[in-house]
Amino acid sequence: MTGHHTTQHAQSHSPAASTTLSSTESISLLSLSLACIGILANTFQGDGEPLIASLALSGLAFAGTYALIRWLGPTFMRSGLKGVDMSKQTRRELPECMGAICAVVYLLVVIVFIPFPFYKDIVAATSGGGNRDVVLRVEEVQRGRFLHRFPHGKLASYLSAIISLQSIAILGIGDDLFDIRWRHKFFIPAFASIPLLVVYFVDFGVTSIVMPIPLQPYLGELFDLGPLYYAYMACVAIFSPNSINILAGINGIEVTQSIVVALLLAFNDCLYLLTPYPHPATDSHLFSLFLLLPFLGVSFALLWYNWYPARAFVGDTYCYFAGMVFATVAILGHFSKTLMLLLLPQAFNFVYSVPQLFGLVPCPRHRLPRFNKRTGLMEPSVTEWVPERQPKPAVAWMLRMLGRLGLLMVKVDGDGKFVETSNFTIINLWLVWRGPLREDRLAGEITAMQAVVGLFGLFVRHRLALLIFKEDNWGL
Repeated sequence: MTGHHTTQHAQSHSPAASTTLSSTESISLLSLSLACIGILANTFQGDGEPLIASLALSGLAFAGTYALIRWLGPTFMRSGLKGVDMSKQTRRELPECMGAICAVVYLLVVIVFIPFPFYKDIVAATSGGGNRDVVLRVEEVQRGRFLHRFPHGKLASYLSAIISLQSIAILGIGDDLFDIRWRHKFFIPAFASIPLLVVYFVDFGVTSIVMPIPLQPYLGELFDLGPLYYAYMACVAIFSPNSINILAGINGIEVTQSIVVALLLAFNDCLYLLTPYPHPATDSHLFSLFLLLPFLGVSFALLWYNWYPARAFVGDTYCYFAGMVFATVAILGHFSKTLMLLLLPQAFNFVYSVPQLFGLVPCPRHRLPRFNKRTGLMEPSVTEWVPERQPKPAVAWMLRMLGRLGLLMVKVDGDGKFVETSNFTIINLWLVWRGPLREDRLAGEITAMQAVVGLFGLFVRHRLALLIFKEDNWGL
């Protein structure tokens, strides 16, 4: 559903992209890599400092992704993984599926990271590594656990997260290769979420939710959803990747919205690291940071190539992968409601798209905004109606109502018959409200809106929620 290009059968041809890094880029990436390696080496002299190690590995992830996209882009194009940027005066072929490079680098980094948070518990605390005659007192194991010794009990969750993210990366690459139909690929994330749900069942198993104060006299303070809780988590895993995938169509928008959500989640995690330890949620939010920081590293590198004017396309792989990272940290970190507040623009976009996604209104293969070659600006793309094929009465009433509310561009002829209506995406709706915009300005405004809504979501989570809940777990 990224909708901003066609693949493999492109008409235009552009000169082969350079596969070499400039001297400035090479020196900068080498300096960053050496600094990160030095930081990693220094962590071994203490207790491992996993958060510092995660930051250093995220820097290496940025450098690796940046270089690999440059080196492998032309190779992807020669293999047929290429697309045409439809929203430019001169249409050029660009490498596609660069999200696969991000996913591979990310997975390697989070696997290499395993010894940093878990080594002390696996080896020292259990007298492993050939030192079985050494016994440590519990007090010594627990000392300094705040950021230096991560609980061994989180290892199963961490490994299940890796398996789920590997699964979604493989399925996403399959989608980019075979262009799976939307109604089939909609459920792809559900299969990738199975390792998460299985480990959650075995390792945690809590299916109760805190009820709002007005409902507590009827349902109690805690309400056990039982199996419905797992269905809810599966829905989170399905919604999050698909919501990123359908808010697409212009340069950079998939990556920028993902970066904003990841930064807001990381900011929310940091709030719990500033509370007096031991806070019951600290380990869960530290776990979340360990998965989000490398994701930010690879995403910033990809944004360098995907921002206007794009030099590479992200592909469906990145959209699935990004959404699954969010679902993973939310499910295993036990803050899925917070994630939903941060994804409100994506939720609105999905609900707004329902008339076309479910066939009430004709849905073209790509619903990206229309590029006006004369002005160089983006305009809302439209669904055209012919006199012989008009919407059914109920759908026609809905279209007129949305038009009156300013939620749709509607054009009718002298007889009141529909001529054209704008496509049902939040990007097209933004252009209906704002008028024609240049592509980078449009992406910037959508990203700013995502950030504002996300910050308001965090305010709702930690302040307004106190109107209907007794307490916020951040303030415990």
